[in-house]
Amino acid sequence: MKIITGTITIAEIKTMAAGLFGEMVKAVVDVERGKMAVDAELHSDLEELLLDGGSKQKNIWGINIYPEQAGDDFIEFDSMINLRPSQGNKSLGVVDKALRSKIIRIVTKKVKK
Repeated sequence: MKIITGTITIAEIKTMAAGLFGEMVKAVVDVERGKMAVDAELHSDLEELLLDGGSKQKNIWGINIYPEQAGDDFIEFDSMINLRPSQGNKSLGVVDKALRSKIIRIVTKKVKK
């Protein structure tokens, strides 16, 4: 597990994917602080890492990154940590389109292809 404070290359993401799930890497994004934690078996482990680093629960969302894919298939919005009825998110995805766009912008900025 690591928090990406600068950038990470797509090659590094591919190496992480090969070491755990094969084709994808779990990630958690703090949309307020622009931070991203990657490479764990569970989103909840990455969530805890960001929370320990000062992130707030309401600002962190789980995604999966598929380094061999492009476009809409590069990021999958699917995590148990996203299930938050109190914030209006009643699914494992991210319902709010503006929030999804913010997550995509942060990931695009962090992952260099």
